[in-house]
Amino acid sequence: MKKTLMASAVAAVIAFGAQNAMAAAPADWNAVTATDVTLFYPGVSPVEWITKGTEHGGARALKKGETCVGCHSEEATDMGVKMAGGKKLEPSPIAGKAPFINAKVQAANDGENLYLRFTWKQPTASGAAPMDAANPVKIAYMLEGGSKVELAEAGGCWGSCHGDARTMPGAADTKTKYVKDGSLANGVYYDLNQWRSGENKAFDGYVATERVMEGGQALVDAQGQLDGDTWSVVFTRKFAGGEGDVTLASGNLYNFGFAIHDDSATGRFHHVSLGYTLGIDAQGDITAAKQ
Repeated sequence: MKKTLMASAVAAVIAFGAQNAMAAAPADWNAVTATDVTLFYPGVSPVEWITKGTEHGGARALKKGETCVGCHSEEATDMGVKMAGGKKLEPSPIAGKAPFINAKVQAANDGENLYLRFTWKQPTASGAAPMDAANPVKIAYMLEGGSKVELAEAGGCWGSCHGDARTMPGAADTKTKYVKDGSLANGVYYDLNQWRSGENKAFDGYVATERVMEGGQALVDAQGQLDGDTWSVVFTRKFAGGEGDVTLASGNLYNFGFAIHDDSATGRFHHVSLGYTLGIDAQGDITAAKQ
């Protein structure tokens, strides 16, 4: 019995090593197009606020099919300044909190794997007590296929941000992110990958009726490093995985958004992107061309 278990464990390690060996990120990222994305501090702006016309003037535009990035791409910096400073949608501003982060996103594929590289300069720390002392930085991205999640096409990850989720004012600490009518069986979910700096560990999960940080089979690897004042994180993800993994295919577009938890932040105290499209060998806001 012990020999059988040991043999199984060795086989699993060999298989994982072979999987990593076959997946190789671009040797020269300088040759891959970089897209500039401004992530901003969102304050308390859940999907309920986004879609309420009496509070958010853009709600009417959303109903007409316009996107958040179409209206606000040039305003992300200003929105972050207002919310981080407590002038709008933030009842508990953190003194010194960075209002925005300018990042670059690069994407490529080899026909079987997607490679995503995120780079940004480390903002000045606020000096506030750490919320997650074990992880000064976390970065996560979400993918959605089919535009079945509410606001996925118009607002990226915003479809998972609700006013009753943890760290929102008055919300229970046990309530995670979720999507309206979430269902893995019906394709109503976000695929979620995350990397944590302190643990130097990657997570492959999804957001449906709740956020689940494990169980995915598409994520191969995630590696991050701080070089001087600049972070770079590279995710390697197979085109196909298992439950909760969006299957990717050449020629298709996917809804995409990402967030950075800087300054040992948790929950809503992060910086977020607006919603973008990720194209696999197809023209999107961000294009992953075959190398």
